[in-house]
Amino acid sequence: MSLTIKELLENKGIKPREEHLEVLDRRWKAMAQLRGDLDGVNIDDADIALRNIPGGDHVE
Repeated sequence: MSLTIKELLENKGIKPREEHLEVLDRRWKAMAQLRGDLDGVNIDDADIALRNIPGGDHVE
């Protein structure tokens, strides 16, 4: 049995309002749907690298 969003938040001491629960529920379902699209994806093909260069972009 999985816990609801409301139960998870209340277990952490957070008392969400009903309108916030509706928004959270929609967002949770959207994230779960996006996560489902990643099944079977070759991780090597999905790799991305970011590089932070202090002071702005520098072209070499």
